[in-house]
Amino acid sequence: MKLTPLKAFLLWLVAVAAGVAWIFQARFTADMSFFLPSDPSPEQRVLVDQMKEGAVSRVLMIGIGGGTEAERANASVALRKAMTGSGLFVSVQNGEPGGLEAERDFLLRFRYHLSPALTPERFSPEGLREAVGRTIDVATSPVGFLFKPYLLQDPTGEMIAILTQLHPGTEPDTRGGVWTSRDGQRALLLAQTLAPGSDTDGQERAIEAVRAQFEALQAEPSLAPLSLTMSGPGQFAVQAREAIRSEIERISLVSSIGIGLLLLWIYRSPRMTALGLLPVVAGTVAAIVSVDLVFGMVHGITVGFGAALVGEAVDYAIYFFVQSGRVGLQSWRKTFWPTIRLGVLTSIAGFGVMLLAGFPGLAQLGVYALSGIAVAALVTRFILPVVAGDRHEIPPPGVLGNTTLGWLGQAWRLRWPAWIVTAVALFYLVQHHDSLWSTNLSTLSTVSEAEADADARLRADIGAPDARYLVLVTAPDQEAALVEAETAGRRLDRLVEQGLIGGYDNPARFLPSAQVQRERLAALPPRQALQRDLAQALQDSPLSAGRLTPFLDAVDAARRGPLMTRADLDGTAMALAVDSLMSSNDGQWHVVLPLRPAAVGVTDIPVDQVRQALEGTGAVFIDLKAEFETLYAGYLQQAVYLALGGVLAITVMLAFAMRSWTRLWRMMLTLAMTVTIVMATLHALGTELNLLHLIGLLLIVAVGSNYTLFFDQIDADGGLAVDVWSSMSVAVVTTVIGFGALAVSHVPVLKAMGVTVAPGVVIALVLSAAFIVPRREAAA
Repeated sequence: MKLTPLKAFLLWLVAVAAGVAWIFQARFTADMSFFLPSDPSPEQRVLVDQMKEGAVSRVLMIGIGGGTEAERANASVALRKAMTGSGLFVSVQNGEPGGLEAERDFLLRFRYHLSPALTPERFSPEGLREAVGRTIDVATSPVGFLFKPYLLQDPTGEMIAILTQLHPGTEPDTRGGVWTSRDGQRALLLAQTLAPGSDTDGQERAIEAVRAQFEALQAEPSLAPLSLTMSGPGQFAVQAREAIRSEIERISLVSSIGIGLLLLWIYRSPRMTALGLLPVVAGTVAAIVSVDLVFGMVHGITVGFGAALVGEAVDYAIYFFVQSGRVGLQSWRKTFWPTIRLGVLTSIAGFGVMLLAGFPGLAQLGVYALSGIAVAALVTRFILPVVAGDRHEIPPPGVLGNTTLGWLGQAWRLRWPAWIVTAVALFYLVQHHDSLWSTNLSTLSTVSEAEADADARLRADIGAPDARYLVLVTAPDQEAALVEAETAGRRLDRLVEQGLIGGYDNPARFLPSAQVQRERLAALPPRQALQRDLAQALQDSPLSAGRLTPFLDAVDAARRGPLMTRADLDGTAMALAVDSLMSSNDGQWHVVLPLRPAAVGVTDIPVDQVRQALEGTGAVFIDLKAEFETLYAGYLQQAVYLALGGVLAITVMLAFAMRSWTRLWRMMLTLAMTVTIVMATLHALGTELNLLHLIGLLLIVAVGSNYTLFFDQIDADGGLAVDVWSSMSVAVVTTVIGFGALAVSHVPVLKAMGVTVAPGVVIALVLSAAFIVPRREAAA
């Protein structure tokens, strides 16, 4: 059955519509998954889980500035109440004494299982006298109203001991009954979201709820001058997603408008401009669907990369219209399509190696490029000719085309300057080979320096744990893991006492091991002995021993009752704290203890002292930043090998097609010179080269090989027609527009590819003309 123009267009339309329908249900993300390992080791999986689900990933730090101290305190109290009632947070603390009322019944019930102060000496007559005396002092203090109701049940103050350890390390300053910054200019709140760090939508809902609640508070005239500051991993994730989303929209708009106007100027026909977008639309839709099918989600950075590839995909339609318009469809298929096809295959060979990367971001880019380029080329070859027809009246290029064609004929004069520039660039790269590639992940982060500084100030004021420093404990079962965590905790306590670290989190504080619980409960004396010792201890005390029957009943019940289990934590904020710090993978239990720096303004932790303190415990100290940079360095090295493999694949393919060492040498020489010049120039201008610059260099080779193929064909045909040159020059401009839009992006990952590819394709074109177009073109 003959494929008519209408049937061909309907076929394209149905395929694109099906793809768009799939895209609407696809999952798009902008989280750290682009940079995390696709097949992590067990240890890496623990770290990845902490980044996605851990307690640190749920932290939201809030500062309220402006106004008076009383106004800030009132706003803090009101905001904490609103956040607690929103159902989006499992814990909201601001230093108010009543901040843990929801947990008090649980803590009271299991106080003897949880109290770190519980020892046999505490229940001797002397220990009872001292403990009860301290509790009475607290009960008569300004915060005593919190503990007076429980004085007869808990005269030894086990609840006080437990609450003291719920926020270990340096407590924030308190003014007006709430936490404040060190300079007293901000009220502080520390929240833990219900949504894990990997749930960016959930994080966004929580953050937007805080903003809305704060704006509602500002409706009161006295609170209107106040300002809100928030920071934390969730805040950064939401900001990164929004930044990537807005950049993609802007890049897509700029690229589409720029390329559309250029095509209108070239074709002088809205119809042909619209037809020229058929391969682009089909390729883009196919690429997104392919990525979602393979990975189950599409990262925003991948979509941004695809927005720039519009310039590459539209090249095929340009070649078709301009070249077939001069020689006719059949001649184009015979003369030019084999060259275009070879260019497509070299691009596929170059990007195909990325599928082997253990770095999921690279693999996504590879799938996107492969499927998008292949589908765009197929639509150009089989759909576009049927829909567009055999002949196309393309306006002549005019003075500009003829003038640049004349310059092209003189391009051979650039050979010696090109050799000199390449030699200088190569010398520069050799001199700086140790510092060319950066393994610092911050170069890929969307977090600005100002935002990082604000986060550091809030974190220091509140004493929140940093995601950077962790102690990792691994054991074959939960009980052994808790025992190891307690052992590590005792070593870390010494560092806290010495002022080397500010504190740490430990799930064993909320779920002690059975071993520790038995030791604590064994310290509880029998009822008669306790009654006797209590009477002796309280002879001169204002609290009569005869009133402490509830205390005797509670101790006796604890001695006879079962041990506390994880199930007993259900319904409390401490359940999330335990689950986010303790997990089971591959038959092993892992416990993570996040560490805090020692003082305000200090960001580092004495690594050697921590490691020395943990010797013999089985616990491992991890600098998460260093760990991921080591992981990233491994990815970078792997990517270098894969890129070289891609270049080798392109070389082999060209060698097979050219069947001439001389022709192959000229083509690969121009590409090697281009890569050398681009690398040296970027580094000399102060750009830290990273993984995405490397992808850009590979893309230069893939795109530049198309230019070398056309110039090689021109050399073989013995001349360069102005129409053919016009198609090539327009193709270069569209590619520059696409990647030039990336070059001015505020997202470092997208910018890295843009600043590499946009100038690189221009240099590749010039050098290809200089070394491949023969000197006889000067006389043409």
